[in-house]
Amino acid sequence: MKIIIIRLKDDGGVYLGLKEGIDKNQMLTDLKCAQEGRVSFDTEKYVNKFHAKKHDHFLIPAGTIHCSSKNCMVLEISATPYIFTFKLWDWDRLVLDGLPRPIHIEDGEKNIQWNRTTSWVKDNLVNHVEVIHDGDDYLEERTGLHELEFIETHRFTSNQITYHQTDHGFNMLNLVGTY
Repeated sequence: MKIIIIRLKDDGGVYLGLKEGIDKNQMLTDLKCAQEGRVSFDTEKYVNKFHAKKHDHFLIPAGTIHCSSKNCMVLEISATPYIFTFKLWDWDRLVLDGLPRPIHIEDGEKNIQWNRTTSWVKDNLVNHVEVIHDGDDYLEERTGLHELEFIETHRFTSNQITYHQTDHGFNMLNLVGTY
């Protein structure tokens, strides 16, 4: 999966990957206490927050802790009918009985890739952009394809009509902004 930043304001960004040197057991304990409504989970103690700008791309291979922040709208690109997202924390949202909404800590714990920490995330998942074409008509950039993903995304920037060869393959086009 990957996300593209569509709109954000103020301090919007993306939570992605675990911080270096966190205590796994303490994080799980804190998640369980938050699920019981005893504390508010301190996300930024455990998870990296990357500030973002419009059109940034973030890769999210399975098992990577992730979430968009408040004031951030994303386009999620995914073809994962066999991969599930397990919610670990729901930002103090409550159901009608006044308790936190049900989440999936036990399932999530089994799937977290604990080695996806700050340095790994920066090196592998944040804005990996490769220029494919830079001409008078348009700029085309490959915006990352992690070895664990199978959907490649390209970002086109142009102020005019452009034509592209699709090699008779399947292509999904999303207009994510105008300038």
